[in-house]
Amino acid sequence: MEFTTGGRLTVRITRADVGKRVSVRRLTGSFDGTEKFTDTVGVLTSWDDNVVLITRRTGETVRIAESSLVAGKVVPPAPARRRGPAASFRELAGVTARAWQPVEREALGEWELRASGGFTRRANSALPLGDPGMPLDEALTRVRDWYGLRSLPAYIQTATGAEGTQEPLCAELEARGWRREVTAEVRVGALAPLVDGGPETASAPRVRLTRTVDESWLRRYQRFDEPGPHVREVLGSGPSVWFASVDSDSDGDGDGDGDGDGNDGDGAPAAIGRCVVDGRWAGFMAVEVDPARRRRGLASAVMRALAGRALEEGASAAWLQVESDNEAAGALYDGMGFATHHRYHHFRPA
Repeated sequence: MEFTTGGRLTVRITRADVGKRVSVRRLTGSFDGTEKFTDTVGVLTSWDDNVVLITRRTGETVRIAESSLVAGKVVPPAPARRRGPAASFRELAGVTARAWQPVEREALGEWELRASGGFTRRANSALPLGDPGMPLDEALTRVRDWYGLRSLPAYIQTATGAEGTQEPLCAELEARGWRREVTAEVRVGALAPLVDGGPETASAPRVRLTRTVDESWLRRYQRFDEPGPHVREVLGSGPSVWFASVDSDSDGDGDGDGDGDGNDGDGAPAAIGRCVVDGRWAGFMAVEVDPARRRRGLASAVMRALAGRALEEGASAAWLQVESDNEAAGALYDGMGFATHHRYHHFRPA
């Protein structure tokens, strides 16, 4: 379809452009004789039944009636971000997956089915990085059956917002009744500034680094009912894993509110964190702070200590994941120089 409105605006996209990045303008109404228009930029993910579906960088899908289109064209991929290290989606997808490995996995073509007793969606979801080797409907049935045998909900992790991400797959899942439950941002930044920006004072929190996770660390990281073997296996997975903790007696506040063994009465540290070093990348996860001790620089101290160790191992770039609605964490990472590279979503059958 190609038509001109008012001799000026032209729709130059067709159904053959599905999967490409486009910019469209549509008529949304009129007021006092003046027509109102809205522009949308994203990936053209479907064009069926006179409805155009466009997926934005955030993963949001926009449905547009074909009859309301007044202009449209294919546009180049989003320009590379200037902040942070350069990286492709495929590179980061591999790095992030290796940093949070499942207890059980099975290949489905170029998809990977992952299970870990229900501990986190990341370790209990299908990761599609290519062709499943069969029609999509058959693959989705296999996914549901595989997780059903393990008494787990079926999740598929997809990504949007960068070149090579999976906007068309998101649209296909939504069309089949799958619904997005969680959206998170994958952010990247330079590693060295995380170390250089911290204070070196006698009152600065003392961060302890270990290779293995202990009971006190798990008491602060309360993302599970019982810390069974599957939790420890996931947390310990990765090329080079480090755990950080700030004991309550050394958190730099000088109030002496610990129990004498370096932790609170429940045995939990004031702050914790986890880092996985993988080649040039250092990934930061599980940064948690005692709610009563927030805004004292403990999260920054944990990040700084882990970043220093990653630099010693030869890493130069950093990444982390933060849920899109976590404004406090987003502001913290903004201040550290992290920029959003892409977003990932977990879809589940309705």
